[in-house]
Amino acid sequence: MLLKKNIKLGKIKINSFLLILAFSIFCILDVNSINDLEGNYTNIKVLDKISSKNTLVKLTNGKEKKYKDLIIKSMKCKNSEFDDNPEITAYIQVRDLTKKNNDNVFVFNGWMFSSSPSIAPFDHPVYDIWLVSCY
Repeated sequence: MLLKKNIKLGKIKINSFLLILAFSIFCILDVNSINDLEGNYTNIKVLDKISSKNTLVKLTNGKEKKYKDLIIKSMKCKNSEFDDNPEITAYIQVRDLTKKNNDNVFVFNGWMFSSSPSIAPFDHPVYDIWLVSCY
């Protein structure tokens, strides 16, 4: 009789250990998937309306990049959690270098959305910008 009790107690310990192990692995994977949603790099397309050429510009988040007469800075970008209708959002700041009297004023300062660029439009006479990807 004593042997059966020890076997039963051992099975309970093993089952509880496996349950705790599975739960901790699930929590670690869930935290990593949340971190994967935010990217360090933002890709945007810049259309030159005069020459009708578009260029892919790769931005490092937090750093400014000069593109012709513009200084573009991506502060943050994020991918959506849903794969069926992916949404990319990025906080972007754009300054125009041709306006010498207003160096500190942004032509665009706000969130851009890949699926709806007209929500916060970038309005410039020469260039058009839209969000492509975040990684």
